[in-house]
Formats: sequence, C-alpha cells, structure tokens
Amino acid sequence: MSTAGLNMSRRIRRTPYTDRVEYHGVKGFSVVNHMLLPKAYKTSVEDDYWHLRSQVQLWDVAVQRQIQISGKDAYRLVQFMTPRDLSDVKIGECRYIPVIDENAGMLNDPVLLKLADDKYWLSIADSDLLLWAKGLKVGMNLEVQVDEPDVSPLAVQGPLSFGLMSDLFGSNIGKLGYFEFGKFEIFGKKQIIARSGYSKQGGFEIYLEGSSYGGSLWDLIWNAGQEYDIRPGCPNLIERIEGGLMSYGNEFTRSNNPLECGFNSLCHFGKNFDYVGKSALIEIAKKGPRKKLCGVKFGGGKTPPCGQPFPVTSKEGLPIGSVTSGIYSPRLKVNVGMSMIKRGYWGNGTQLVVHTPDGMAREGVVSKFPL
Repeated sequence: MSTAGLNMSRRIRRTPYTDRVEYHGVKGFSVVNHMLLPKAYKTSVEDDYWHLRSQVQLWDVAVQRQIQISGKDAYRLVQFMTPRDLSDVKIGECRYIPVIDENAGMLNDPVLLKLADDKYWLSIADSDLLLWAKGLKVGMNLEVQVDEPDVSPLAVQGPLSFGLMSDLFGSNIGKLGYFEFGKFEIFGKKQIIARSGYSKQGGFEIYLEGSSYGGSLWDLIWNAGQEYDIRPGCPNLIERIEGGLMSYGNEFTRSNNPLECGFNSLCHFGKNFDYVGKSALIEIAKKGPRKKLCGVKFGGGKTPPCGQPFPVTSKEGLPIGSVTSGIYSPRLKVNVGMSMIKRGYWGNGTQLVVHTPDGMAREGVVSKFPL
C-alpha cells in the first residue's frame, strides 16, 4: 500500500522500514509520535492473531521513539519524572514506568533502559514526552543532555522468535531475562537488543542505531526467518486486549492517574525521593481511585469495530464506564475489551451491559487480566 491516502510532510515521518512494509503489502497505517505505524497487512486480524501465538512476526515499531537522557544529573531527572523507584535498576535492565504531571495525570508509560549510570533511554508511547523532559531540565537547571537519538526499534515477536534470533545472534541472546538487554554485533556495530515487546507471546526488540541500516536489518531477519514461517506483523488488537496491554491515548490519557491504570505497585509513597505530582498522587491514594482499568468480556455475537468508545452501564442502567478497545476473540469465543470502570462495579465477576453502535445492549462481565 502507498501512503497516498495521507498528506505526507515532515510532520509525518516515514521509518527506516517503511519501504519494506509497503513491499510486503501493508494495508493501513496509524500515526504515532509523528511517524507511520503499520496497522494491518493482507491477513485478517484473527489469522494474524493465531500466527502470532504460534510462529514469528517482524514488526516495524520505530514509532517507539527514544528520549536519551545523559550526563551528570541523568538519574536525578529520570527519577523526578516517575513515581517508580529506580534506585535498584542495573545497567542492562529495562523498567516499565508511569510518567505523571503535577496533578498525577498520566503523560506517558515508557520503557526505561539503563545504558550507564549517567545514560538512559525512555522508549515512549504516543505523546511528546521529549518536550516535558527538556522543560524539567531547564526548570531544574540540571547538568544533563536531553535528545532524540537516531534509534529505530524493530520487533521480532512470537514463540519462534527465540530460535530465529539465536540463529542470527548466537545462543547468548536466549540467556537474556525478561526486560533485560545486551549488545550484539550487527553489520559490524554493537546494537542493543532487549527481550521485550508489545505482545505476551515472547520476543525481542532491536534498538537499531543508524537509520541507514534499516532496510538491511529487515532483510537479514526476513531471510533468516523463512524457515520459521515469518510474516510481517504489527501489534494485534485481540492479543493486546487479552494480555492486558493498554495503549496510551486509548485506555488512558492525562485525565487518568497511575492508580486508575493499576500501577499501584509502581508508585512509591515514601520519603526516599521526590517526583513530579507526588503530593497529588498521595492525596488520590488516601481517597482511593474513582475508577479502575478492567478487562471486560461481553456477548451478543461479534462486536462492530470500536472506533469510538462503547458506553458501559450497570445491570440497572447506570453509566459506569466505556469500552475503549474491543474486539471478538476467536480463542475465547466471546468479545473482549478494556474499560475504565467506576468504583463499586470493578470487582471481578461484576455483571454489566456494553452498548455497541449496532444498537445492541450486550451482557458482559468484569474479568481479570490476562483474559
């Protein structure tokens, strides 16, 4: 597919892999962090789902832009940005962190990589977190550099990714623990590869430094993956919802706080360190969140696409939330969704009603992740 349906300009950037995904039949794009994110290929979402669960896929996820924070005060800045305690993070480890504003509103939920004691990357979701980090640097007068390096992640996801990546980079790559990374030689240069990814099926993310290597890296993995039935892919909506992998801008925004998102264990309320929004988050914790992100299963046959949130009511008809991502699961043989549910109704097993745009009122139930 061509990107002719988009008015392309410098405001919407192609990735180092866009030529390859177009060659392999991409059917549509979304825009994340001002870059093109493949959203579908020739196969159906359901076929793609089954393949991801059993084989291996190659994903262009260069939209996961990196914020590089380096220098004398690097740790001070990254710790000030998040309520998660980072004091025990070792070089070579990743951490999933909430980033909040002065009102404890969620600004982003990046993965932090510690490259050195004075150098970190934040692999961000869809918001301009670079500008927030630069503003904090200036306001706090820190000795730190905040930049976006030329780094373009490429994901290899699925259970067969371990065999494929071992073939390419040696057996040591299989020794990486979950959310750990190492450096492996690619085209004569050491590159970071992490055991991570936006699926629950296992896999790796290659943090390629140097856009000029993009096409060659794609071809290297694609050619080696032929014996593993490799396919081009992208984050799969069915698999994402079943696994409880939320999406910034869909499941939560700046109007939500970490406790509503279920990040209680990632929030430090002690006196060890300070961070933006700490006092606000403490007040929210005292009162308890007013709503919480939950899994939802609902019937009525295959649901229409969830282009707009589906209203959710109690059995008595009271508004209690909305499904922000929803689709039919061929494995569970029921519709699955993610929804912020009002306090008093979020208990596992609570019955509710999901109202879809086809006019149906579908009976459902609150369900724990993973579904």
